[in-house]
Amino acid sequence: MAKNATTKFRVASSAYLCCMIRVGIIGGGQLGMMTIEAKYPSLPVEFTVLEQSTDCPAAPIANHFIQGNLKNAEDIRSLANHSDVITWEIEHIDVDALVQLEKEGKTIIPRPSVLQIIQDKGIQKQFFAQHDIPTAPFTLCSAEEITPELLSQFPGDTVVIKTRKGGYDGKGVTILSKSDALNNNPFSGDVLIESFVPNALEIAVIVAIAQDGDFAVYPAIEMYFNPQSNLVEFLFSPARIAKELEQKIQTIGRQCVQKLNSPGLFAVELFLTENQEIWVNEIAPRPHNSGHHTIEGSHCSQFEQFLRILTGAPLGDPSLIHPSAMINIVGPADLSGDYQLANEANITQNGDVFIHMYRKSETRPNRKLGHATVIAPTLEALLVRAEEVKKQLMIVAKSY
Repeated sequence: MAKNATTKFRVASSAYLCCMIRVGIIGGGQLGMMTIEAKYPSLPVEFTVLEQSTDCPAAPIANHFIQGNLKNAEDIRSLANHSDVITWEIEHIDVDALVQLEKEGKTIIPRPSVLQIIQDKGIQKQFFAQHDIPTAPFTLCSAEEITPELLSQFPGDTVVIKTRKGGYDGKGVTILSKSDALNNNPFSGDVLIESFVPNALEIAVIVAIAQDGDFAVYPAIEMYFNPQSNLVEFLFSPARIAKELEQKIQTIGRQCVQKLNSPGLFAVELFLTENQEIWVNEIAPRPHNSGHHTIEGSHCSQFEQFLRILTGAPLGDPSLIHPSAMINIVGPADLSGDYQLANEANITQNGDVFIHMYRKSETRPNRKLGHATVIAPTLEALLVRAEEVKKQLMIVAKSY
């Protein structure tokens, strides 16, 4: 994407000045909040948010708020009545309602057919296999059908088991020995079993597909996860990989997203194996935790890019302004209730650290409460500075 894409957008957006674009967002969490915050002054867009809790992060800054159930067709239809285009910031919603609305002519981005694939991790894996997208070997079964014979098809002593539906933020995923998979599997019902990828480097790319089919791919992101919660703890871009691998990863990410045949913003998570094989892990059809660093790190953030797609504006420049890292701020294991971030003024005083808190009223163990972005002129300096910031970020009980 050319670096003058922002200029193109500003010129093109003048066509919208006479026409307010009404965006409806299913879900009012931090992703919806940051999407609303990314609104361009030159683009007349207003937001309506559907969420069950009036205390959600997006509610205070939305133009309109509908209190309702994300899985209730009538509540989604109520949102549609106030929207020119509908999107979502969470996958666990009533996709059948969206299919019906699309049949009636409502613009939904990404298309409901994408959600029908993504909502079920088993169907998503089958989609990869059908389109020759490289992914870890897998099998689908009921948790009650796991046998030594079934597990023997996977190498090593460890497997990954995922619930097919409902998992989010590290929930619904477990890494187990084969013995524990037989005797201590925490899941029931339909599950996905896949090969454990030892010593893999976890990489993500953000892929933007415009309504006219144009595309932009963000530089590769190197990610590190908490081994207990399975949540992303830390990430940075550019990733420490060779240029040839970067190009190959971007190509695979773009190709697998284009197979979905839909405009939208997509986060493609991949494994880079010890043998330098690239396996696609999962796709998130929305802004994603792996792209939060783009707010300060890229010419066009993932959230601004998302708005450009929703409104039909030209795509922005995804390239990095400078190396950037993100550190998730999560609730500590020993604290629930009112909270505050300690030492924020000290952490941000040098102008190279940016704190984004999500307006969540209470902390819980491992709950995402915010994130910090760190920027630096070089990757080497970034990694040193990010390690310093990690040690300073602390959630504590709120003092009155």
